[in-house]
This record gives sequence, structure tokens and C-alpha cells, in this order.
Amino acid sequence: MRIDGTPVAQVHPIRRIMPFIMPVRNGAFVLFEQDIPTAPLGPLLERLNAGRPADRRITLFHCVLYAIGIALTDFPRLNRFVVGSRLYDRRGIWLAFSAKQQMHRDAPLPAMVDRLLAVLGEGRSGRETAADREVKGFLRLPAPLLRLAVRLQRVLDGWNLLPGALIKDDPLYASAFIANLGSVGLDAAYHHLYDYGTIPIFVTMGRVQRAPLVRDDGSVGSDEVFRLRYTYDERVEDGFYAARALERLAACLADPGELSAGAG
Repeated sequence: MRIDGTPVAQVHPIRRIMPFIMPVRNGAFVLFEQDIPTAPLGPLLERLNAGRPADRRITLFHCVLYAIGIALTDFPRLNRFVVGSRLYDRRGIWLAFSAKQQMHRDAPLPAMVDRLLAVLGEGRSGRETAADREVKGFLRLPAPLLRLAVRLQRVLDGWNLLPGALIKDDPLYASAFIANLGSVGLDAAYHHLYDYGTIPIFVTMGRVQRAPLVRDDGSVGSDEVFRLRYTYDERVEDGFYAARALERLAACLADPGELSAGAG
């Protein structure tokens, strides 16, 4: 029994055999891309940030995290993972970035941001975390023993024998990993998946920039957008289901009401 998931009871034979045909995530990835207009989010952020300290402001990145949580809630078959050639439903929605954080659909957006900032503040405090101690412990081993330890970890994980303490706080055991490349002035990139851990989705967010747009009346203009790029493990669920989930995510970011409904 795993602490982070339960086996999916009914799996289509084609999907059941996929992990055997494609045993690693980077042999089964699909790529998606979206350009998200910033204009609908501006008034919402202005309202939510009124009265908040400058170092605790809600940003576009926080809106993306919140929208991903909504999409995974509404499309739960994306919140699965493959380990040991078997498909699992994940317990809870966990997003990883600079930290690992559980997402709750009924939590207001500002409360989610406050919780994330608290976790990030702890991570940036300079104090050694459990993950730091774990990595340092492994690095004390000679290279041949370290390679053996990594192989053993994967075997134990595949057999559901990996101690829960090694999974609980590991950011690579999560529903999705999100990297905000726009925060350092870069555009979004397609990122590889990690064969270690259980993350089936990697998302990168790019800088805000102007992009050409064909409007409903046929005229051509430009809007401020940021780009989201996704790398996705198709063994979890088919691409059509994933595309519908991304449409739901984009709809949340296009309609501030979807986000402000949980804004409190």
C-alpha cells in the first residue's frame, strides 16, 4: 500500500499495457502550449492586492497555480501516476515548484498564496530541510554505492516498499511541477519529465510579452500574454482528455470569476 496513491481498479487494456511498451516517462511524453492573455487578470490582481504588503502580493504565477488546481480537480484522471508499470490515483493534489504544497479547491486564492509564501519563506531561510539532509547523506556514499542506492530506491518504489517518509516531502512526488521562467525574464520552454518520482506533468511559465492576435471581427492586433508549455506523460491518460483539462485551465484564467469565486 502506497501513502501517495491507490491502484486504479478499471484500466483499459491499451492503457494497461502502455507502461510495458514505454517503461519511462521520457519515452511517453506529449507537448502542449498555450498563450494566456493578461488583461482579464489585471483587475482581479489589483483588487486582491489592495491592502496586502508588497512582499506578499498575489501574482500571475499564483493565479496559474490556482487554475492548475481547479483543472486537476475537475479532470481527476490527470491526477494519476505510473509506478512499477501500474497506474495509480494520487491521494490529494500536490503542486511542486520551489516547494511542495497540497492544493485544496475550496481554499480562497489569497489564503493559498499566504500558505505558499510561508512555505517558501521557510525554504529560503537557510535552514537545512529533510530533503537536503537526505541528499547529503546519499552523496557521502562512493559513486558505485550511490548508483546502487538509486537503483534500489527505484526497485523499492516500484514494489511499493519505499518508506513513506522518503515520499512525503519529496517535490518530485507530486501532481505537477511548475517552473516560473518568466520571473527571470525567460520565455517558457519544454522541460523533460523526471523518471525519478511520480510527476507526470511539467509546466513552464514564460515572461509577459506582446503577441499577434486575430480578433473576432477579423481585425489583427496584439495583446499582452504569457506562454505556458506542458510536457505530459501520456501513459496516465490520453491526449484528448489532457487537452480538455487545459481548456478548462485557460477558461479559469480568462474569466476572473473562476478565480475570485475562491478569493474570499
